Parts: sequence; C-alpha cells; structure tokens
Amino acid sequence: MFDSSHPIHLAAVVLTRNVAGHITDCIATLGFADRVVVSDSFSDDNTVTLAQAAGAEVIQRTFDNFAGQRNAAMEAVAADWIFFVDADERIPPELAAEVRQVIAERPEVGWWVPRHNYIAGQRVRHGGFYPDYQLRLLRRDKARYDPARPVHEVVLLDGPSGQLRNVMIHYNYDDWAQFYAKQARYARIESDILRKRGVKPWPHKFIRQPLREFWRRYVTLQGYKDGWLGLKLAVLLAHYYGFMPHWYLLRKRAT
Repeated sequence: MFDSSHPIHLAAVVLTRNVAGHITDCIATLGFADRVVVSDSFSDDNTVTLAQAAGAEVIQRTFDNFAGQRNAAMEAVAADWIFFVDADERIPPELAAEVRQVIAERPEVGWWVPRHNYIAGQRVRHGGFYPDYQLRLLRRDKARYDPARPVHEVVLLDGPSGQLRNVMIHYNYDDWAQFYAKQARYARIESDILRKRGVKPWPHKFIRQPLREFWRRYVTLQGYKDGWLGLKLAVLLAHYYGFMPHWYLLRKRAT
C-alpha cells in the first residue's frame, strides 16, 4: 500500500476521459516510473477498469479544464517529479532511460519532451508537428499550470528547464473525423478566451488571421515538405485556429 507521507521519486500521470482504446498500451510504456496514476474525469467507458487491470492507481475528478486537471493531479500525487503523459502517447525505452538519468543527475526543474505526431496513421514531420516540444517532466514543487490558459496549457516554472533528446510517440487522431471534432472544440474554447479578453470580431480578422496561420504552418514551419498532407493541415488549421474562433465570437455577440 502506497504511503502518501513518503513521496515517490517519479510518478507518471495520465489524464483520461473515455480513452479505453489507448489506455492499456499507454500504461504498458510507463513501467520506468515509480508510480503510475490515472487521473480520470469520470469516464463512462471501461477506461478505469482497464487502467486498474494494467496496474495503475486511479483517482477521479470532474473535468473543468486542462490546466485545472493537471494542477489538481500535481496536488494529489505525492512524488518528487511528475511526468505527464497523455493516453494517446507512448514512451519508448530510450526516452524512459533519459528521463531517469536527467532527474538523477541534472539541476533543471522542468524538461521539454519532443514528439513524433501521427494523424490518421501518417507521421507529420513539418508544419509545427515536429519536434513539437512539450513541457511535461516537472519538479512537483517548482511547477504549476497557468489557470489563465485552460487549453494549450502553459507551465509556470520556478527554475531552469532543459530539452530531452529522445522522442515520445503521439497518436494524435485515429481518423480525420476525430481531428475535425477536436479542432472545432478547441476553436470554441479559444473563442471564450478571446471574449474574456475583450477581443472584438473585426471583419479584417476573418481574412488576416487565417492567412497568417496558413503562412506560418505551410511556409515558416515548412509544412510544404509534407506534400499533400502538409497542405491539407495548413488549410485546416488556418480555418480552425484563424477563422473559427472569431466566427464563434461573432455569433456569441449576436445572441
């Protein structure tokens, strides 16, 4: 039985909500951690049962936003280090060994992890999808997530950070329908953030913002090197990141 009064050195924490298709394979790659904890938002599939069968501890909390979920997990899980892993991510042995090495030998209090991203079975190499560094390995007493950024979370780190060399694998979207649904949800969340900041849906933003995002993805971040896939992603992300948040904002102002 785990005694919370004696912190474990490294805990891998997985946030979940109805991810039965991924959770077993994810946990199978986390054996390098001293403790594996699934922070579940009351899944109504068999995510919890599968997580427990795979050897993880499960805690549950009603979802408010991603930053809130991660902060709550850091409060609840006693460990010197927290390594946040999403259910659709996998940790190869090379990365696992590097994680154990840096927390034992290095002074940094946070580590950025590069990712290989797969969309509908295809690895995306450009357009911002690689190296796609994520600040996920955190000294628990030196990090918190900014509550002002409920999605695409930002870590407030009290100390220096470093970059790991080895990559984790991210199976972003199983198919394009999942991609469209998630981007639409992100666009609505972003529109709420813009509204709270007092941003107005000026007409020029419906042109400039999508064009800026397309140019960033396709040209600046060299999405063109991914061929047709890179072009498709640049167009879609220009739509969902550049156009749709302002469209949702306009609709809310009209109601």
